[in-house]
Amino acid sequence: MIDLLFSNFSFRALWTPELILILGVVGLLYLLLVEKWRHRFQDSTPVKVKQKIFFFLGLFMLYLGWGSPLYIAGHLMLTFHMFQMVFAYICAVPLFILGTPKWVFQAIGRKLEGTTFVNYAKYVFNPLVAILWFNGMFSIYHLPVVFDTLMKNVALHSLYEIGLLLGAFLMWWFMLAPLPMKGQLTDLRRMLYIFANGAFLTPACALIIFAGSPVYAVYSDPTTWAVVMAYCLPPGEMVPYQLLGENGFSPMSVHHDQQLAGVIMKVIQEIIYGVTIGYVFKQWVSKEKQSDGPSISDIPVTHQIRS
Repeated sequence: MIDLLFSNFSFRALWTPELILILGVVGLLYLLLVEKWRHRFQDSTPVKVKQKIFFFLGLFMLYLGWGSPLYIAGHLMLTFHMFQMVFAYICAVPLFILGTPKWVFQAIGRKLEGTTFVNYAKYVFNPLVAILWFNGMFSIYHLPVVFDTLMKNVALHSLYEIGLLLGAFLMWWFMLAPLPMKGQLTDLRRMLYIFANGAFLTPACALIIFAGSPVYAVYSDPTTWAVVMAYCLPPGEMVPYQLLGENGFSPMSVHHDQQLAGVIMKVIQEIIYGVTIGYVFKQWVSKEKQSDGPSISDIPVTHQIRS
């Protein structure tokens, strides 16, 4: 399978060097921000190595989701396309949030305070809108007529991906709560919110898993597939028709590929959301422990003996 991918497509088609350049610039700006320009920010503190690793892992995950050989493979099998969705919106976004210092978010908040943008943003920046935005766009995206239409229109598909990324950022913001803010969910409600996000994602996965036949023309209709593939390749590159069909690139039928894609999305999403619930629970326990004060077990033994 991998040999077929690398032998039928050019370096540019497989590795998306344009995206590597853009993400490289973003990474460079991040390093300048947290190192050279840090002292320009109020209350800035040194950024931990762990945070830097998170941010660059986020860039790598976004590259896997929006570029890399997975971009081509995602036009050949829905399973790879679903991995793209996982990397871009379920993995990359929380890593960006965790990798960005709090003082950067605080500086942005101070800069926007009192502006017209904030007056309108307050209607959008809330948990209910966040959960409906991302999960609604995700579900609509996987409706067959919408999916096939977007895949045949590069500009429209790119705009939709940006909308999904913004929705994912908003959703993950309320799940991770990187800054204390007005109207913030309590830790218990955050855990329920994460669970609700997983539930909202289930119908789209169920549609893919339990459909009785292939639902996307992109993967089942040769004409549609050829049009979509032509759009995703660099100008002048030929469409490799020999990769189409069950005896081509995919080792399984279109229907089985579709079912596997739905299972992969749901399983990985549940694992990541489960880890996030654990992260929030740990924060909750830590806050409760601090509010209760030191217990007898926290007092050093020597102090207990002297008393």
